[in-house]
Amino acid sequence: MDFRGNEDAGVYRLTPEIALVQTADFITPVVNDPYVYGQIAAANALSDVYAMGGIVKCALNLMMWDSCRIPQEYASAILEGGLSKIKEAGGVLVGGHTVSDSEQKYGLSVSGIINPQRIWRNNGAQVGDVLVLTKPIGMGVLTTALKANMLDSKVADKISRIMAALNRKACEIAKDFDIHACTDITGFGLLGHLSEMLNPKINIHLDSQSIPLVEEAIEFAKMGIIPGGSCGNERAIKHLCEFRLKSDSKFRDLEILLFDAQTSGGLVFALPQGQVKMLLERLKEAGIESAQMIGVVESRVDTLTQVRIFVE
Repeated sequence: MDFRGNEDAGVYRLTPEIALVQTADFITPVVNDPYVYGQIAAANALSDVYAMGGIVKCALNLMMWDSCRIPQEYASAILEGGLSKIKEAGGVLVGGHTVSDSEQKYGLSVSGIINPQRIWRNNGAQVGDVLVLTKPIGMGVLTTALKANMLDSKVADKISRIMAALNRKACEIAKDFDIHACTDITGFGLLGHLSEMLNPKINIHLDSQSIPLVEEAIEFAKMGIIPGGSCGNERAIKHLCEFRLKSDSKFRDLEILLFDAQTSGGLVFALPQGQVKMLLERLKEAGIESAQMIGVVESRVDTLTQVRIFVE
């Protein structure tokens, strides 16, 4: 067994050509509609298989039902939403487990397959690689605003669509390219997950203006509508980051958005510079309009400092 690194899912080799990819994840409600919540929770769990380059095969429901406050028809809608995403992923629901809980939670245990010679690890980025992000950030701030009834229905619908979108298409398209590393952006935020992509030979240099962001998150971040998880992310990895933001940067004085805890965020690919243009064209043709080149991987020269991620 190899427990080095911080991979998004576990991989167990069955044959020289086939390995099992396994993961489990569940979340508390992030939107008001129970069906959409089920979709988002399922997409969030399925994403870890895609972050490894795998193919979803089957899933088990993980349901912690707050039966005192969540009526049975709501619980059924949550499960229906989750099932819709399992089917969209090409997988099969094979069972699950429900327990009573004082706080509502839902997610999946997911199994997939992958060629063990073609696993995308999250720390294999090479000097000269370019980083491509497939979904915008800002979901933590905006779902926090939604819970406080501060978000209008149009923005709520927009972020629901983003979070419910599977990373399947992005994964399938990227398999035609030389992906050196990949991860999905979830609870540790953009910078947290990028810190897991570091290896002893590299630094990461980000262009803040290129990072896709749901613009409405800026207003709420200025108001201090920040989830606790985002603050925890900042405390955990700020020592690895150096900000050189220009006065016109949308993240100036709002660096917290780069630590913002996401739900069902996008994939980040590290791949050779010469392949980036074609990857972005393919992603956008498939309807993944938010996909952007957000930074580059550089050689680590100064090994005396802890700073490894530079944001301009």
